[in-house]
Amino acid sequence: MCGITGIVDFKGVSGQTVGRAMELMAHRGPDAQGVFYGEHCILGHLRLSILDLSESANQPMYSHCGRYIMVYNGEIFNFREITDEIKLANPAFHAKTNSDSEIILEAFALWGKDFVQRLNGMFAIAIWDKHLECLSLLRDRVGIKPLYYYLHKGVLAFSSELKGLAGNNSIKETLSIDPVAINQFLHLGFIPAPASIYKEIKKLPPGFMGTFSRSGLTTEQYWDIRLKINEKPLDDVVRAKEELKALIESSVRYRMISDVPLGTFLSGGIDSSLVTAVAQSVHSEPVNTFNIGFWEKGFDESAYASAVANYLGTRHHNFQVTEKDALEWMPRLNDIYDEPFADSSAIPTLLVSRMARQQVTVTLSGDGGDELFMGYGAYKWAERLQSPWIKAMGGFLAFLVEHGPGKYRRAAPLFNKIDPELLKSHIFSQEQYLFSRKLAHQALNRNYHDGFSLDENFSTLSRKLTASEQQAMFDFLYYLPDDLLVKVDRASMFFALETRVPLLDYRIVEWAMNLSPKLKMQHGDSKWLLKQILFDYVPASYFNRPKRGFAIPLQKWLQKELGGFVQDFLNLDSINKSGILNPVFVNRLLDDFYKKGHLWQYNKIWQLLVLQKWLLENQS
Repeated sequence: MCGITGIVDFKGVSGQTVGRAMELMAHRGPDAQGVFYGEHCILGHLRLSILDLSESANQPMYSHCGRYIMVYNGEIFNFREITDEIKLANPAFHAKTNSDSEIILEAFALWGKDFVQRLNGMFAIAIWDKHLECLSLLRDRVGIKPLYYYLHKGVLAFSSELKGLAGNNSIKETLSIDPVAINQFLHLGFIPAPASIYKEIKKLPPGFMGTFSRSGLTTEQYWDIRLKINEKPLDDVVRAKEELKALIESSVRYRMISDVPLGTFLSGGIDSSLVTAVAQSVHSEPVNTFNIGFWEKGFDESAYASAVANYLGTRHHNFQVTEKDALEWMPRLNDIYDEPFADSSAIPTLLVSRMARQQVTVTLSGDGGDELFMGYGAYKWAERLQSPWIKAMGGFLAFLVEHGPGKYRRAAPLFNKIDPELLKSHIFSQEQYLFSRKLAHQALNRNYHDGFSLDENFSTLSRKLTASEQQAMFDFLYYLPDDLLVKVDRASMFFALETRVPLLDYRIVEWAMNLSPKLKMQHGDSKWLLKQILFDYVPASYFNRPKRGFAIPLQKWLQKELGGFVQDFLNLDSINKSGILNPVFVNRLLDDFYKKGHLWQYNKIWQLLVLQKWLLENQS
C-alpha cells in the first residue's frame, strides 16, 4: 500500500510538482521514497512495506527488459498464480523479488493492458513506456484505491490524493470549482467519479484504464458490473450457500497474505463478524481484532464486538472513545479528505484506524456486504415505492406525512412524485435525510444551479432487476466507491494502515449480483444468505439486535458542541464571502433546526457546514 504521483509533459518536465505531491502525501508511504526522472515523465512513489520488505521491492520499479517503469498503490493477491502463468509463457523468467509489484510489471510487459483482467486485488497503477513515450493508468474494478488526474495544455499529472495535485501552486492557480460537483455533494453527501470539486481534476472511475501520449488522453472501461448480469439469477439455496462460503474463504485467505502484522476491524455486526470469523478459522494464531466504544450508550456496540471476539478466541483490542477524542478530528476532516465529504462516520473510522496502527500494519474490513446482500433500509423503500397505491397517492401521502407528527415528517420527501430515471438517487438521498435535487438548488446561489450527471438507468441489462436490486446497483456504483471506500482509504492511510476488503473480491461481486434477491432478503430479514454462513461460525443469538451504523451523535453535537462552528461558518458574512450558498435558505434551515425543533434536518446542516468550511479554507 502506497502513494503514487507523476507528471508527463512532452515539452519537458520539472520535479517540483511531484516533489510537492510526495511531501503532502508522506503519510501514505513512510517506509521508502523513490523517484524516476525521465525527459518527459517523472514518477514518484511513497512506500508502505507489506510484501517483501527489502529494498529490492522499492519503487519506481523497472521491468526486466528495461522498457517500462511503474509506480503502483495497492495489493494483487493472486500474484503467485500470475507468476506461474508468466513462467509458462517464458520459462526463462526468474523473479528478482518476492513482491507483487514485480509480477504486475512483468505481466504488463508480456500481455499489454489486457493483463489487468488477470488481477485480483485493489490497485491504482501507472506505467511509463519509454519506447512509445506513453503513460498507462489503471484503477481496480470496484474503486478501492484512488487515482486523480489533471490534464491541462497537454500536461498530465496524477496522484493518489487530490491534495497531491491541488496542493501544488502551479496547478492550483488554474483550478475552478465545479458547480455540478457542488450539486452532487448536496444531493448525495459525496462527489461521485469522474468529478472532483474542481473542474480541472478528475477521478479515474473504477474499472477504467487510461493512456496518455502525444496524441492526448484516451480512457476505456475494462470491467463493468452491469455487463456481468446473467439472464437468470441463482436461487438454489444449498448451492448458493456452498459457493458463497467457498468464495469468502478464498478471498479472506488471499487477503491474509502479508509480511507484516495483520488484524481485522470488528464492529460486532454481520459483515465484520463474518470476515473475522473466517480469518480466525484459517489462521493458526489468535487474530488481532479492533473496535472502539463510544461514551454514549446509544452509539456504543463495543460489548457486542467483545462478545463475538471472545467466542472466536481473537486477541481483541477495544478503545473507549471520549467525546473530546472524537470532536478534535472535526476541524481536520478537510485536510484529510481534500474535498467536501459529509460522511460523519469518517471520525470513528479515523479513531479505530489510529488504534489499529499501534498494533498492526494491515487490517481486514467488512465493507461491501450491505450493497451486495441488501443490508440497507433503502432497499425496502425501493420496493414499497413500487406499490401502485403509493404511486397513485404519493403526493397526498407526502402532504399528510409532512403535516403529521415531527418524527414522521422526515420521510415525507420519499413520497414525492419523482422521474423514474432519478428515483434511485432520490431514495438514497432522502433515506439519509440529505438534500433533494429541488432543495439543493434552493440552497445554492443561482450561479451554481446545475445538473447532477448520474447514470441511474439499469433497464438495458441482461435481465430486469427488481426495484431493490436496482437500488443496490446504484449504491454499488456510487455510494460504495465514492463514499465508503474513500472514507476507509483516507482514514486508514492517514495512519499508514493498509485496509483490505475481502467481500469486494471481484469474484464475490460478480457472484452476488447474480444471486436471487429472495436469498438476500427473506420476510424483511436483510443479508439472509450471508447470515446463514456467519451462523456456521458464530451462533445467531449473538446478532439478535437492530442494525446500527458506525455513527456519532451528530444531531446532539450540532445542538451543543459544534454550535460554535455553525456560527462561525454559516453566518451571513461567511456565506456572502464564499458566494455559493443562498443565505436566506440557510437562515431558514437553521431556524427550523434550532428554534422550531426540526431535529431531522441535522444532516443537511452538517452538509452545509462541511461545504462552507471547505470553501472558506480553500478559496484564494
